[in-house]
Amino acid sequence: MSSPSTQLSTSRRMGIYEPTHQISMWGEPFKSSSSPNTGASTIVEAETKLDNRSEDGSHGTLVPSQKFEQETNKHGDKVLRRLAQNREAARKSRLRKKAYVQQLESSRLKLSQIEQELERSRQQGVFIGGNSGDSSHLGLPGTVNSGIATFEMEYGHWVEEQNKYTCDLRNALQARVTDIELRILVESSMSHYDDLFRMKSIAAKSDVFYLMSGMWKTAAERFFLWIGGFRPSELLKVLAPQLDPLTDQQLMSVCNLQQSSQQAEDALSQGMDKLQQTLAETLAADPLGASGVTNYMEQMATAMGKLEALISFVNQADHLRQETLQQMYRILTTRQAARGLLALGDYIQRLRALSSLWSARPREPA
Repeated sequence: MSSPSTQLSTSRRMGIYEPTHQISMWGEPFKSSSSPNTGASTIVEAETKLDNRSEDGSHGTLVPSQKFEQETNKHGDKVLRRLAQNREAARKSRLRKKAYVQQLESSRLKLSQIEQELERSRQQGVFIGGNSGDSSHLGLPGTVNSGIATFEMEYGHWVEEQNKYTCDLRNALQARVTDIELRILVESSMSHYDDLFRMKSIAAKSDVFYLMSGMWKTAAERFFLWIGGFRPSELLKVLAPQLDPLTDQQLMSVCNLQQSSQQAEDALSQGMDKLQQTLAETLAADPLGASGVTNYMEQMATAMGKLEALISFVNQADHLRQETLQQMYRILTTRQAARGLLALGDYIQRLRALSSLWSARPREPA
């Protein structure tokens, strides 16, 4: 074995020499790698890379589930929006009803004030309606029928509301809203017609002749008047073409309804004819009788009793109209019922427009 000095000399002769500063440079990396802090940081970096890889892999598996959740959320949001729209439509309907009731209350207060002023005028010797043309639309000449005056104001508000419902139905059908939203409008419109029949029943008790005359309607509407309103069977003929396509079952039901309505109309018309005949016979009986005034008063009392039946005829005719509308609502789908109510509103509006054009037509000088 050679001594260290011999090995050193041998290394120098072979040119193998490691400078001291180079050895110290090599030592730094080993020192740093052997330190506890450096080892910990290396482990943390490795774990972080593994976590990132695992997260990348998990993201790949979560993408489909996230898409499903997004689709579910979109569907839920759409349902919530529809429910909110339905609640808003119901709220607006309630507000319209509330405003309508407030208008009626205000109209009643104004009417009460007018009646008080008229009563004071009568007490002071001032009379209104000196001839048959004055105030005849409110009852007998020279008088004011508060029930009919109230009905006229209520009916004016009813027409305004009907025009709004017709406009809402048209917009809803054009926008193709959901059946739930459309059903709310249809039921509100049906309830609006129920309000009309209720108002007419009260007006009939105040002055059935006024209601029968149709003076609260336009001229073209009066042309089609039947016992204070429209004929249900004739109206079905007008609306039926607007309801196509109908199923065979629906078509059969509509035909049966039209036939039953026609039979009920014929029965009421016959009853009206019989009432006119008996009333004429009562008034014409024994005009030159010896009983004089006593017989005359008995005749008037009998005639008055018979006229009470006229109110019943008007109420029955309105009941038939109301029942026909309800039966049609049961036969049709929600969308068909909306189209039918829209057609009915448009038909009535055209009759009113025709009346306005007729009144404004140019006339030849006399």
